[in-house]
Parts: sequence; structure tokens; C-alpha cells
Amino acid sequence: MIETIHNWLYSTMPQGVASIVEMILIALAYLGFFAIAGLFLVLMERKVAAWFQLRIGPNRVGFYGSLQTMADALKLLSKELTGTAKADKFLYNLAPYFVIISALMGLAVFPFTKDIQAFDINIGIFFLIAISSIGVIGILLGGWASNNKFALIGAMRSGVQAISYELSIGLSLLTMILITGSLQLSEIVEVQKNGWLIIQGHIPAIIAFMIYMIAGTAETNRAPFDMVEAESELGAGFHTEYSGMKFAYFFLAEFINMFIIAAIATTVFFGAWLSPFGITESIPWLGVFWFLGKTLVLIFLMMWFRWTFPRLRIDQLLTLEWKYLLPINLVNIVIMALIVWLNLTIKF
Repeated sequence: MIETIHNWLYSTMPQGVASIVEMILIALAYLGFFAIAGLFLVLMERKVAAWFQLRIGPNRVGFYGSLQTMADALKLLSKELTGTAKADKFLYNLAPYFVIISALMGLAVFPFTKDIQAFDINIGIFFLIAISSIGVIGILLGGWASNNKFALIGAMRSGVQAISYELSIGLSLLTMILITGSLQLSEIVEVQKNGWLIIQGHIPAIIAFMIYMIAGTAETNRAPFDMVEAESELGAGFHTEYSGMKFAYFFLAEFINMFIIAAIATTVFFGAWLSPFGITESIPWLGVFWFLGKTLVLIFLMMWFRWTFPRLRIDQLLTLEWKYLLPINLVNIVIMALIVWLNLTIKF
């Protein structure tokens, strides 16, 4: 279907116009996916929370509450955009766009199938790590520009947390890149046609995955690492002074970032759109369901963390990274390098 649309555009329009129209259509498709995925993940969070707490959860709007998040989105659209009189207006208004745009840019490089990938850049993993760092700038700007002490404390915590846990995310991904020899996501998937990397890489791959999921949960500021918001201490943290759609941007970006963290793990450790049975090669469109299915399982795991563990103190959060995760990561990457050097990766 995608190839049909591509051929039709270039056969009916001048090449330059067709190229622009194609880019607009791709952008609209990703914006639609961004909105739908965000609303779905909010609903999933509420249903999972209800299941863990033996509650029913949203069950009024739509079939079994399926339209509850849509109703909440309409409510936020109708809310007045308030702010503080002493806020830095320009930076206060700019901050939510840093967060939302960085999340949207991150989605562009994922290979949903062999043919559905907007931007197959040769430094895909590096691009994702760099883009995730830009989102933190939006949080820092929002907290500082709000001129609110709770927002500022939340923003400072976010900076410390991001600097700390990005190290573990980067090193755990680098551990797996040693096997593939490439940063390009499509090539990483191709390597896994002989078996998912979490299997090819022996025990170091499993350790890298565990560290990645812990650090990824911290990077998205989710419990038990939600020191950035910490409702019982800081109100709502860095977005205390935001309302309406500006608040919705921060809220939506948190869930999309959770999707991005899970999607990176799906691509690097679990073969992205590749099924364990090889059927996606003969039926390519099934790859989308395999990719989304694996990603949703990992998102469920992150939600499980939230409703299982109590929130850490800020000193415990930093101790976990600098005294435990980082040293384990450094040893693990050396072991993986030895495995690759000795050619001990498992092939199927």
C-alpha cells in the first residue's frame, strides 16, 4: 500500500511537489499515531493500576471506559491556559514544545516493519540518545521559567536524574552494539534474523536488558523513580504551574517517552518486527503487530514497577546508579567484548 501511494504521487505530480506531499503525509501519519498511542497508554495505565489495586478503573465513558481518555483530552482542550505573573513568559511557553517535539522526533527512526520506517539513519541509536537529552531541556526550562520553588526543585532533580541514568542507558545499548557492529536500527534488526540479540549475547545481554529497563524507567521519571514530580512533596513538580494543553503536552510526552524506551528495547534486544517463528518474512504486515505487541509487554513491565515498588529518596536514586548500575555496566561491557572477540555469540 505504501509503495502504491508513493508511485501514484510521483506519477501524478512533479517530483519536487510529490516529495513535499509525501513528507506531509508521513508527518500527519506520525502525528496521528502519536496522539492515539498517548491516549491508549493513559487508558492502559489506568486499567493496569486498577487491576493491581483490585479496582474496576474507568468504566463510564464508552465501552468499559474506552473513551475516558478522549473525554479527558477534550476537557484539557477547553481549560484556560493559566500561568504565574512572575514567570518568564517566553521560556514558560516554549518548554512544553521541547518535550513534545523531542518525543515525536524519536518515533521517526523505529522500524515498525521492514518497509515502515520514516528515517533510517545510520546512527539511529546515537540519534535516539541525543534526542532524549533534548526533552530534559524542556523540563529544566519549564521548572525554572515557572518561578515556583516546587517546579524548580523538580526541574533540578530531573537534570540530575537524566545525567545519571543516561550513562546506564548508553552503556547497556553499547553492550549490544558490540554484537551488531552498527548503530543503524535496520541493520540491528537484520542481525537478529539468526536469533534475537538477548539470546545471541548470552548472560551479558540479559544483564544489559535488566539494567536498560531500570535506567529507562528512571529516565522517563516514572515510579519508583518519580522524584521529579513527587506529588506528596512537590505538588506536580516541574509542571506545577501548567494547565490546559500545555500540561497535556508534558503528560502526553511522558507516555510517549515510555513507548520510546520500550520500543528501543524491542528493537535492540527482541528483534523489532521479527517473530520468533519466521512468519513475518512471508507475511510482512504482521511485523507491525509483533513490534507493537513486544513494546506493549515491556510497557506493562514498566507499569508493573510503578504499582509494586515505593518511591526512592533522591540519595537512594543516585546511589543505585553510581554505586551499582554503572560499575555493573562497565564490567558487563568488557565481558561482552570478550564474547564477541572470541566469537561465542549464539547463532541459529
